[in-house]
Amino acid sequence: MDIVVLLKQVPDTETLIQIADDKASIRTEDVKWIINPYDEFAVEEALRIKEKNGGKVTILTMGPARAVESIRTALAMGADEGVLIDDPATEGSDALGTARVLVAALKETGFDLIIAGQRALDNDGYQVPAAVAELLGIGQVSMVVKDEVADGKIRCESTVEGGTVVIEAGLPALFTTQKGINEPRYASLPGIMKAKKKPLTKKNLADLGVDPSEVGEAQAKCRVKNLFFPPERSPGKIIEGETVGAKTAELVRLLREEAKVI
Repeated sequence: MDIVVLLKQVPDTETLIQIADDKASIRTEDVKWIINPYDEFAVEEALRIKEKNGGKVTILTMGPARAVESIRTALAMGADEGVLIDDPATEGSDALGTARVLVAALKETGFDLIIAGQRALDNDGYQVPAAVAELLGIGQVSMVVKDEVADGKIRCESTVEGGTVVIEAGLPALFTTQKGINEPRYASLPGIMKAKKKPLTKKNLADLGVDPSEVGEAQAKCRVKNLFFPPERSPGKIIEGETVGAKTAELVRLLREEAKVI
């Protein structure tokens, strides 16, 4: 079984984010970059499916040269090979433009199953996996917390509001991973050493036969116009008092006179 994981590199959640001078992007100089956490679930699930059913796991990423580090991390976890699409013409692509590039690469690599994180933590778009499935004309299941592959089909438990539903799709198909599906493994030292020798192919748009005019910022239907931090909130108050009754009375006074909610 050929499994492809769509992986994105994003800023570490503990990194101090600063807005760039253009007010529409972030400063990248001091950012620590990691695998998108939801994509880590996707890598782990691909490895588990491979261990049960055999086959190969390929990591597919579109991004700058630094994204190689995240691909190598996935290879150290146990993936077999990686593909990085690095082309300046893709910069500023929206979800649809990104999907077009990934689809062109997927048609070259081949696949039986595609797995992706349900969203990327940097922009919370949720759209790329669905667009990839639509452009490929294959079935897609979102927010999966359990899956089973057998007899040319995949059976998934997907989270919905208030519970879960069971969905079955014929292969090839795409599904996105939700928190709780697994616990991603750590890359072992032997795995890290082996990752250095695993194949990692770099491609550009010309290699994939993609017209640069179809992607990039100029073709983006959705653009970031302005970034800003949320306004600072006033600090909380600690209510002083000798007794519970005194504290309660003071709380009621504050709610009436300052907060004006009663």
